[in-house]
Amino acid sequence: MSTLFGDDMLDRAAPELPEGAHFVPSWLTLEQQRWIVARFHEWTKGPVPIRAAKVRGHEMSVRTVCLGWHWRPYEYTREAVDVNGNRVLDFPDWMVRLGRKALVATSGDPHAGDDYTPDTALVNYYDDTARMGMHQDKDERARAPVVSLSIGDTCRFRFGNTETRGRPYQDIDLASGDLFVFGGPSRLAYHGIPKVYPGTAPAGCGLETGRINITMRVTGLDG
Repeated sequence: MSTLFGDDMLDRAAPELPEGAHFVPSWLTLEQQRWIVARFHEWTKGPVPIRAAKVRGHEMSVRTVCLGWHWRPYEYTREAVDVNGNRVLDFPDWMVRLGRKALVATSGDPHAGDDYTPDTALVNYYDDTARMGMHQDKDERARAPVVSLSIGDTCRFRFGNTETRGRPYQDIDLASGDLFVFGGPSRLAYHGIPKVYPGTAPAGCGLETGRINITMRVTGLDG
């Protein structure tokens, strides 16, 4: 009985978050996680390889492969002009459906995802030493919610306010299978990853080391 209702269960309680931000622990099953990891390996062998984007001349510690639109700091293009010039893979229909289900899960409204059609995803891979500084997702013209999925090692996710990179913010441990959505008043909240916990990926998730984070977005771009 103690193992069923131990401290680990208390640690997974959903925190109090600002309006528009939602956290659903263990949203993806292990089978779903394994399937997505298999797709990730296919994406990295696609027309545009996974790479570390450069911000103000410095390579990020996180490596990224994009779907739908290619992101480089402050801009989206169809072709990966900073890598090899190839057009990125199309945004998959199944991921649109998954994004819509995520909005239903976080809102409780069965119609919440009806008008949600994400058209790009940044798929980030974090090794043991990778970090992500506090930033806003503001390169999109649209302000539809961002849907974030985590697979692999647990990370410390820092979710802040819309005005400054500093406090107030909350630190949340995102584990494999967790869902985080932010939109509405929280759409431009600063957020980042100050730490990854090596060796915490659950057996059977499909990823032996590191962490994959998928963020679906609506660019608001045409063409």
